[in-house]
Amino acid sequence: GWSLALARRDYLEILRAWYCSFGRYCESGDCRVVNNITGLELDLTGQLHGQHLASEVVIRAVRGFVQSPRPDKALVLSFHGWSGTGKNFVARMVASHLYRDGLRSECVRTFVSLFHFPHRKFVDSYKVSGAAGGMVWARHLGRLTLLPAALQVQLAKQLSETTQLCRQSLFIFDEAEKLHSGLLDAIKPFMARYDNEGQAGNWRSIFLFLSSIGGNSINEAALDFWRAGRPREEIPLELLEQQLRQELLQPADSGYARSHFLEENLVDFFVPFLPLERRHVRLCARDAFLARGLPYTEAALDEVAEMMVFVPEEEKLFSAQGCKAVSQRISYFLP
Repeated sequence: GWSLALARRDYLEILRAWYCSFGRYCESGDCRVVNNITGLELDLTGQLHGQHLASEVVIRAVRGFVQSPRPDKALVLSFHGWSGTGKNFVARMVASHLYRDGLRSECVRTFVSLFHFPHRKFVDSYKVSGAAGGMVWARHLGRLTLLPAALQVQLAKQLSETTQLCRQSLFIFDEAEKLHSGLLDAIKPFMARYDNEGQAGNWRSIFLFLSSIGGNSINEAALDFWRAGRPREEIPLELLEQQLRQELLQPADSGYARSHFLEENLVDFFVPFLPLERRHVRLCARDAFLARGLPYTEAALDEVAEMMVFVPEEEKLFSAQGCKAVSQRISYFLP
């Protein structure tokens, strides 16, 4: 019975994608949503290296959410780990498999904290009601910068417009640790439990928060397991989730700590991204060669890995850059 129901839904999604390929006929946004969970699982399994916890959590959480007929709240995932471990990579992968146009979809909005919400010292002026003042001018880095007087209101408006347009929306907040608590408070109503039964049937949203907070705690746990002779695949999610929650509440200047974001349990899963070992860097190098249509040898993969920096100083176990700089290293092998 389950397999028959799933097959019927897959058929309907294929039919919808075929219908929408002829143009934009669905004003509600239905045609933009494909929810290819099978493809997401295959790509996470084959292309995301060294992240068994992140892969498992994302697949289960997203599958359960999109297959639920009436979710009672938005799905909120908080990604944590060092730069280059795959947080942005997974966010792009989720977008590309849930939406026909991926990150370019009108149902997907990406915000980078310091780019979209600059001037943290002026954030108090952002809280001014839009009716109270139009624009605020501030001198920043020797030039005049136009600051919105109600950034919170504008952010809430953008979220509201997207959810009204699309039956399923995806919001990605990169460098989330740099978000002011006031901005997190503006997002909270969209992540909280639905006020009435009908609302859940009209639209649903997925929020991905990407942060480097907790990276050191995650790395220490992975190092402890390695020193104990235990494989990283035995690291339990519960251990890292508990450490992440505690660390998120500590920094005084963190928006997470100053808002009621965590106290209200709006985050469904804290997703840890483990530090990458040399074997994972080699796999990233292999993928980079293949992506460019270039032949490679095992010796070339070893050489790329040798060009990376590994820490800690004694063990030289984890790549300090993850896979972020691998593609640039591939250029060294071009004629």
